[in-house]
Amino acid sequence: MTDRRQFRDLASPAEAREAIGSLDLTPDPEAVPLDDARGRVLAERIDAALDVPGFDRASVDGYAVRARDTFGADEADPVVLDRIGTVHAGSEPDVEVREGTCAEISTGAVLPPGADAVVMVERTDDTEAGIAIRTSVAPGDRVMVAGADVAAGSRALGPGTLLTPREIGLLSALGVDEVPVRGTPTVGIVSTGDELVRPGGDLHSEAGQIYDVNSYTIAAGVEEAGGEAVLYPHAGDDYDEMERLLVEAADECDLVLSSGSTSASAVDVIYRVIESEGELLLHGVSVKPGKPMLVGRLEDSAYVGLPGYPVSALTIFRTFVAPAIRAAAGLPEPRTATVEGRMAVQERYSEGRTRLMPAGLIEAGGETLVYPVDKGSGATTSLVEADGVVEVDADTDYLAEGETVTVQLFSPDVRAPTLLGVGEDDPALSRLLDGLERPRYLDVGSRQGRRRLRDGVPDVAVVSGPSDRDVDAVDLGGWTREWGLVVPGGNPRDVTGLSDLVDRDLRFVNRSTDSGLRASLDAALDDLAADRDVTARDLADAVDGYDLTVKGFESPARKVLGGAADAGLGLRATADALDCGFVPLGTESVRVLAPPDRTDKPSVAALGRAIDTALDDAVSDLSGFDG
Repeated sequence: MTDRRQFRDLASPAEAREAIGSLDLTPDPEAVPLDDARGRVLAERIDAALDVPGFDRASVDGYAVRARDTFGADEADPVVLDRIGTVHAGSEPDVEVREGTCAEISTGAVLPPGADAVVMVERTDDTEAGIAIRTSVAPGDRVMVAGADVAAGSRALGPGTLLTPREIGLLSALGVDEVPVRGTPTVGIVSTGDELVRPGGDLHSEAGQIYDVNSYTIAAGVEEAGGEAVLYPHAGDDYDEMERLLVEAADECDLVLSSGSTSASAVDVIYRVIESEGELLLHGVSVKPGKPMLVGRLEDSAYVGLPGYPVSALTIFRTFVAPAIRAAAGLPEPRTATVEGRMAVQERYSEGRTRLMPAGLIEAGGETLVYPVDKGSGATTSLVEADGVVEVDADTDYLAEGETVTVQLFSPDVRAPTLLGVGEDDPALSRLLDGLERPRYLDVGSRQGRRRLRDGVPDVAVVSGPSDRDVDAVDLGGWTREWGLVVPGGNPRDVTGLSDLVDRDLRFVNRSTDSGLRASLDAALDDLAADRDVTARDLADAVDGYDLTVKGFESPARKVLGGAADAGLGLRATADALDCGFVPLGTESVRVLAPPDRTDKPSVAALGRAIDTALDDAVSDLSGFDG
């Protein structure tokens, strides 16, 4: 019987934070040169070893005087003093100010003996009789006395101070050239799973391999949180190799993070390594995404096991691990990175776990709208299509449309896109969007584009193909594109049209039902069915692969190139770009639609202008496109 680990008694989010908080991942302090200290945190108090400034100095250009010699002086009755010399900044004075005399002095220069004040040059005149002082001054006027900035022996900076350029300046003034700082937590990152390949390596998709997203995503998060990421070689699902790498990382790092191999599957063996080589404190947290989370100790290091799916891994890291790294580095929590917004649509949820819902933001009508971005934990695009997360309590069944929610931004630097577009994927559209400032486009297909436009979420929807669904929108413009069947170069099976897919033994790759191209194909199939006096379903059933669907407009062509199909639904432009053959079936219109209340939004207007002025250039080298 297969030994399968079961999730029982999932820990609450509070218990997970408590478990991570019990781990010691604080590194030893270290000393760094002053020019490397920016962004570090002081490990101990620094007291001033000298006065700053270390001498009485002039704070203005003017004349060093004895204040009592100026008493009673004014514009009508100035006091005339003998000028006995000049004191420059950086030079030791070689004069002494006595009764009835003064010395010319530069800003920052040492106050000469005998002087106790400075008269600014603007209140003096250089006359034949001497320097006419047209104002009276008191002792200490226009003088910064020794230690006025920092007095020797005083507390200059305390432990825990984040060293910014201001603090670096003070340390420079104190003559400090080496700074005691909190150590940087070293975080070893080990990705597991036989299916993973590091970016740059040879990927064999046919064997189920995928590029390792988590190592680099989490490493960037570690650095952002103030740690030093150490990437270890990829570990498969082999117990001995996983054990070797984890123990090596534990010997060298303050914290070890792994991703993958944490769920309750027979092949997920990492928790067994932790139980063997250390102590497992927690296995499973009542959150979504991210239930399969491990917390423990591995030899003398802290250990956290993250889920394998990128969205789950990053969400759990940001929520539970990043705060612990910041605390170990002595760094403060980042600036408040939350915004309030109104749910653009209703979102149902009832699974009995705290949910960390990825969410996007869009500005509309002077308010912030929040929409869910939930393409599944395995969808890496959710990482960039979402702006933050909304934490939903375990006992919440749904978030109502219009309900106010708080979005925890992924970073204080996150800004909502200037334009949110949804709908059909299209190469001409991609080029037009390149000319806009910070747009976001979700290629959800024409059918979903129309639906979301009716729901009032996006700024524009891009749609193609026939539809029986009307939508209240303003047409900003559009173009046409030729569609048909993409076949191998040279068309070796001599495909001539849609009838061949129905009547011959040809393998076909279709687009999803949300695609406008799919709607155009289905309309053509309806026409063929009417000609033959059969149902369209009968013809669809006769096509080998009609229900085999892929997402992108290039995807069917790539299946054809890979030998997985004899024909695929696609565009002439795609066929030409990939050196494939093409069998034309028709031309469809692509339209850009905007809600009537968004046409005045600057980004929507900018897209409309781009369609008017830049479309011809955008489609000039796209075969089958016409602006």
